[in-house]
Amino acid sequence: MDKIELLRARRQKLLESGKEIRSIISDFTDEKTFVELDAYSFSRNDFYGADAEGEGVVTGYATINGVPVYIVAQNVKVLSGGVSFANCKKIKKCLDKAAFAGTPVIYLLDSLGVSVGEGVNVLEGIGEILAASSDLKGRVPQFSVVLGKVYGSFSVLCANCDCNIMIKDAKIAYASPFVISAQTGISEDEIAGEKSAANSGIVSLTAENVSAARDEISKILGVLPEYSAYEDSGDDLNRVSENLNEKVCPKCIQKAVFDDGEFTEFNKDFCPEVAVGVGKIGGTGVGAIIFGGDSHGVELDAKNVAKIKKFADFTSENGLPLVTFVNALGIKTDAETSRSTVLTEVAELVASLRRNARLSVVYGKAVGLGYTLFASKSLGVDYSFAFANAKVALFDGPVSAVSFGEVREDKIEELEERYSDENADPVNASKNGFIDNIIEPQFVRPYVASALQMISER
Repeated sequence: MDKIELLRARRQKLLESGKEIRSIISDFTDEKTFVELDAYSFSRNDFYGADAEGEGVVTGYATINGVPVYIVAQNVKVLSGGVSFANCKKIKKCLDKAAFAGTPVIYLLDSLGVSVGEGVNVLEGIGEILAASSDLKGRVPQFSVVLGKVYGSFSVLCANCDCNIMIKDAKIAYASPFVISAQTGISEDEIAGEKSAANSGIVSLTAENVSAARDEISKILGVLPEYSAYEDSGDDLNRVSENLNEKVCPKCIQKAVFDDGEFTEFNKDFCPEVAVGVGKIGGTGVGAIIFGGDSHGVELDAKNVAKIKKFADFTSENGLPLVTFVNALGIKTDAETSRSTVLTEVAELVASLRRNARLSVVYGKAVGLGYTLFASKSLGVDYSFAFANAKVALFDGPVSAVSFGEVREDKIEELEERYSDENADPVNASKNGFIDNIIEPQFVRPYVASALQMISER
């Protein structure tokens, strides 16, 4: 057989072993843009007595809506989707190229864990991948898409990514669910399914299929300054939302402020009292934190602070200004929170927030630590606005004030008066220069858009 015929035969064998994953890559990327790397990597697995065509992973580069990306796609059809040392080496090589080029990385993952018979070698290989992925943090965005099952150490890779998307019916767990199930009697779906993963905070987004996952990644890349050009959506910068003067809620704010009301929310089911996500305001890509909590406001705990911190890191690493719509109180006062890592999380959040260009809008309450973290000029807020009916105060009423120390009974009425709605008026903070402007809710979009223009021109 001549060399050309031999190449064709080898290529045919390779394509046959990776037919499904290459079809997924084709659907995920712009037509005919995928260029495969290290296609002819073959090693022998003695345990299975079989060749690992392409090492069980397909790597290469392509474009998504014209944006160059590197692709790492596990082929579950080779060696039962087991991760091998050679597999890790191939992935590491691809990540090194992405680091050199400054190009986003997309992982398409489907694996049951490490390949049997590899021993410690594969653990070193996984260590190399995690180290390379960690080095990419802050340099290029990384997206993981869980196509089927991701069990074992590769779940850490998902957690390290800027955005982790789970396809419908996909599963992710740090250990084999079958082991956990045997010990607890809980089903595989309860341990590793979408709901469980959402509760752990590892799922940024869910998608019905590969095409939907591609659309989500494309939307996010379209917001990041490094990978998108300015586009005028046609949505009026001075658009007024009169309904906000009557009712304010997180969804109302999203529709009122963002271009065409489009907002991509991350980790929607994890600590839903705080929404984080990306979108454009006046054509400028931004990250946003929107507190819920209704009229009471959101109390801080270790979980929601960790969620905010991770997102603040994402925005600073990708050059997005951070807009916070504040309705936040201090740390929740209960036994569970007092025994948690909340103070450590808050301390780390301070450092994360200070790395961002920031704009704050107090639309509900900014009370105690909720004010300090999310509206304070001293912690790096560049521009701050407050709705006319917002509340900016040291305490959320006399009960909170009393809880901070012994207060004489004859002074309680004085506290009630001091921290009444009238004296918690944001005008008091504005007098001292801590709030830049008090605004009617209906005009929030024009004010935010103009401030963002000033931030972007610094």
